[in-house]
Amino acid sequence: MTSAATLTAFSGAPLAGAPVAVIPAHHLMTFLLQLGLLLGLATLLGRLSARFGLPALLGELCAGILIGPSLLANAAPDLFAWLLPQDPARFHLIDAVGQLGVLLLVGMTGMHLDTGFLRRQGRSAAWISGTGLLVPLALGVGIGFLAPPEMIAGGTDPAVFALFLGVALCVSAIPVIAKILTEMRLLHRDIGQLILSTSVIDDVAGWFLLSVVSALATAGARTGQAALTAIALLAVFVLASLLIGRRVVAAVLRLADRGHGDRTLIAAVTVLFLLFAAVTHALGFEAILGAFVCGALIGSAPDLKVARLAPLQTFVAAVLAPIFFATAGLRMDLTELANPVVLGAGLLVLAVAVAGKFAGAYLGARIARRTRWEALALGAGLNSRGVIEVIVAMVGLRLGVLTTASYTVIVLVAVVTSMMAPPLLRFAASRIAPTEDEVVREEFFDALETPGQTTDKQFVTTAKEA
Repeated sequence: MTSAATLTAFSGAPLAGAPVAVIPAHHLMTFLLQLGLLLGLATLLGRLSARFGLPALLGELCAGILIGPSLLANAAPDLFAWLLPQDPARFHLIDAVGQLGVLLLVGMTGMHLDTGFLRRQGRSAAWISGTGLLVPLALGVGIGFLAPPEMIAGGTDPAVFALFLGVALCVSAIPVIAKILTEMRLLHRDIGQLILSTSVIDDVAGWFLLSVVSALATAGARTGQAALTAIALLAVFVLASLLIGRRVVAAVLRLADRGHGDRTLIAAVTVLFLLFAAVTHALGFEAILGAFVCGALIGSAPDLKVARLAPLQTFVAAVLAPIFFATAGLRMDLTELANPVVLGAGLLVLAVAVAGKFAGAYLGARIARRTRWEALALGAGLNSRGVIEVIVAMVGLRLGVLTTASYTVIVLVAVVTSMMAPPLLRFAASRIAPTEDEVVREEFFDALETPGQTTDKQFVTTAKEA
């Protein structure tokens, strides 16, 4: 049989129906080397960061920074050009693995959304999440209109950039916050539960805001009509997910659970994540929104045994997610900060991000009649952007809204705010007296961590209700 390469050599282009040529051997070798190097460095530096009490995210990002344009490109440009050729077709191979990782990561995050828990928090969560979103969103949009040209990608509507920056500054990171609360043994405390619940609301609102702004960026629209269209489509998708998607998800999970073992269930969940992501992407929204909504539907499915999905969670957390964050570090160029304009803008963005989140959360907590120490703890906890802001920054770079300079600044904000959270939260929480209910709740959470204990959804819900 004549190969596609031979047909191309004779005709100048592949004939219709000819098989697509496989990836060249050299390209495959460099791709495998890239993935192995990124994962190895990300794992090593992530563990090192955790040992020093820092978020693992910091080390995983540093893996990409070390072999990216920030360091390796300047120290050994020939090696950098060989290891990471700037051919888009080859670089997109790494991106594809990273995108798979972030879709599964966001989907698994959505599975932990507990609407009953949110309802129990009631008025306090609504006030804190509302002001904690709106204040930094408004401040971010405001400074977005003042951003220098170095921060805005060519051809981007300044209003879209300003909206995007506002969204980037108003989000909070559930995975980082949950990890911080767990490591500091604050998850059983009332303040820990309140921080977690308000961060969930922030996270959900952030995904929807990001989807609307992304749709505006894709459409290149300057009028409110595109925004209204995006909001209408978003409402239709959510309604269809609740009325139809919930039943489809439940049916697929039941079918996968009929004696086929955990592997079939894991495959079914992964397929659902990808298909929902494809639907939202086809509608002009971000694929991660579909994965998040799908995760929420899976998490609410009756009789779901969360422990059966532990292998998927482990693989995503240990392999795919570190590769994604390492590729995010590859996109950073810290040499951009040598430009005084970019450095000044970066410091301003960081100051506004921290002040806006603290002010918004503190204001909402005081309106909800929380003490000043509780308000300070809420501001410290919600100030951590971590994973979510990195994802938002990657979306902005992919859509052409951000330049390398603005992308680098936003990722640095995510890192700095995540590093600030633990000491400030520890300081504020130590001044909040524990209650009897917190002692009972601590016993439930300790039982969950004991080997041999059941970890099904009903037991987890019982622990939360306590």
